[in-house]
Amino acid sequence: MRTSLRPALVRAILAFLLVMLVGIASAQTALPMPNISVNVGGKAGGVGDISTGLQILAMLTVLSLAPAILILTTSFTRIVIIFSFLRNALGVQNIPPNQVLVGLSLFLTFFVMGPTYSKVDQVAIRPYMEKKISPEKAMELGSKPLREFMLKNTYESDLLLFVNIRHEHPKTKEDVSMVSAIPAFIISELKTAFIVGFYLFVPFLVIDLIVASALMSMGMMMLPPTVVSLPMKILVFILSNGWATLVAAIVAGYR
Repeated sequence: MRTSLRPALVRAILAFLLVMLVGIASAQTALPMPNISVNVGGKAGGVGDISTGLQILAMLTVLSLAPAILILTTSFTRIVIIFSFLRNALGVQNIPPNQVLVGLSLFLTFFVMGPTYSKVDQVAIRPYMEKKISPEKAMELGSKPLREFMLKNTYESDLLLFVNIRHEHPKTKEDVSMVSAIPAFIISELKTAFIVGFYLFVPFLVIDLIVASALMSMGMMMLPPTVVSLPMKILVFILSNGWATLVAAIVAGYR
């Protein structure tokens, strides 16, 4: 079992903390804000100014789409849906809260995606930061590990669906475009999450049926079955070490 975060994730967290600390320090020392101006008219200083401006625009566009990319191209979708199914199967209202489920799903996503992000960091991010490759080459190399992860966890029927819609004829999985791989991966993740949710509902549904039948046989019509079945379901979930078992099953599904 991995006991430490991947280098790429560590660098990302350190960079985020550094930005936050710099922001707090600048706010406390009341540093003067720089004057930023955007000129729509006029002439550019050269081709370099135009390419730099386009790179900044592309970077801002990617940052605005970062939440959707994180949710839909990683294991986050499957994990958070499974946890939502678990909460509904237990019959609890808002326990654990949404913030806890999303936070746990996010860190499990970092754990699952660690090897993939390490490959992206090695083949694309580091060479690009060292100015060894161009941005286009970095995008091409960085997309390969992510596409490999998505296709590994995509049902063949879902992949064929989108490939046929776009009239593509890839000879190997490496020839599948990201435009077809991403929606196929999302559909497969939703399908897998719903299958796991079904298996989660079955044992708790059996407990509800047993409790309802027992109350009916005793003539306790006025007592809601959920009042009695809820503590029983929580007790069964605790005794079976439910959280560890479920998390282990989720992580094992991506190996």
